[in-house]
Amino acid sequence: MRKTPLHLFPLLMLPGLAQAADFDGAHLSLLWTLPFAGILLSIAVFPLLAPHLWHAHFGKIAAFWAGLLLIPLAINFGPLLATQVVVHALLAEYIPFILLLFALYTVSGGILVWGNLHGSAKLNTGILALGTLLASVMGTTGAAMLLIRPLLRANDNRRHNVHVVVFFIFLVANIGGGLTPLGDPPLFLGFLKGVDFFWTTSHMLPSVLFCTAVLLTVFYLLDSHYFRKEGVLPRDPSKDSPLKLYGKRNFWLIAAIVGAVLMSGLWKSGIEFDVLGTHVTLENLLRDVLLLCIGLISLRITPKQVRAGNEFNWDPILEVAKLFAGIFITITPAIAILRAGEAGHLAALVKLVSNSHGEPVDVMYFWMTGILSSFLDNAPTYLVFFNMASGDAAHLMGPMASTLLAISMGAVFMGANTYIGNAPNFMVKAIAEQRNVAMPSFFGFMLWSGAVLMPLFLLTSWLFF
Repeated sequence: MRKTPLHLFPLLMLPGLAQAADFDGAHLSLLWTLPFAGILLSIAVFPLLAPHLWHAHFGKIAAFWAGLLLIPLAINFGPLLATQVVVHALLAEYIPFILLLFALYTVSGGILVWGNLHGSAKLNTGILALGTLLASVMGTTGAAMLLIRPLLRANDNRRHNVHVVVFFIFLVANIGGGLTPLGDPPLFLGFLKGVDFFWTTSHMLPSVLFCTAVLLTVFYLLDSHYFRKEGVLPRDPSKDSPLKLYGKRNFWLIAAIVGAVLMSGLWKSGIEFDVLGTHVTLENLLRDVLLLCIGLISLRITPKQVRAGNEFNWDPILEVAKLFAGIFITITPAIAILRAGEAGHLAALVKLVSNSHGEPVDVMYFWMTGILSSFLDNAPTYLVFFNMASGDAAHLMGPMASTLLAISMGAVFMGANTYIGNAPNFMVKAIAEQRNVAMPSFFGFMLWSGAVLMPLFLLTSWLFF
């Protein structure tokens, strides 16, 4: 094996640059992952132990952990490398990620479902089913932002409504996005890597339908139990009234978002720009500009009364934007080490997904992708295991189709395990808290996912792998 020159070791910190230069992160110490662990612990602990401090300063806390990575990096290896880390994280990952969320959040926030229905078990189950279906058409973010407020209004007279939001996160913000590359960021990344659009639909359909059917059944039984046991409040904050739909022009903008995303995957311009080692293609740059413009057009053409009816504000997406900026920067060492495979310091984890003959173990790909997606964000985790398995989309769709399915299912489904597994989880939580729903803490939510999702995923892995 060729030895890597010592002066090039710092480049192993960079997922994009390391891959481009044929480095594998084998010599990267686990100490570089401490800032990432710190930001995850902050998200988990601060809202529980110091909620006022967290809500006032979560952006500064995220910046602190990012600085704790970048300052030692600049001192030890020079400010250029630290700058390259930031540039790569922003241009290659964060900006496309947050602009897509911005567009979906803004456009869906301009569609108002006005009126109120009685939050019965049947109605709630129907809304969850509709949202699960829409998630693969308009993305988990778009579907979640469209339906979360009507769902909250329908249940604001319920004595117990936390479980409604928790199952909404499970289904609409995660599992429902598993049918198309437009539904969830990991599948979109696979599409950009060459996975056929309808491969995702045909191969993911059985598992998505199974998980959806089980969760909707469990939810209906649980919601019916709470309704019979606790009833409703004496006074309904939102009286029942017929539903009306406003801001319909924004549906055309959702179609424009879909078109912009498809364009970036189908059109190969052959033109790219090098920004401090990060390559930005013309089609991706055009997509990002279009997404920004679509969001601004929605703000321009949507009447203020419509957004007021949605109680639209920027707090949920600002929270996601600030926290995920820190996550995308501090996650780079963890991804680089995982990309090193068995030569890296996480070799024990890597060995779990292969047998003694070096053949992939699909059930382990499902669980390892899923568990790491719960904490590392599911989009970059999907890419790590995609590359670990083969990296060639044609081969993965052919002889290794079951392995690609395992990676896809793990990334999409288990993004529901924690608030940080998928960006819409945070948004839904923030909106629910604005409506005075006492959402569980980080660990409290994991108790829900552990009790409901883990048995389901065990059964899913047994059935499909």
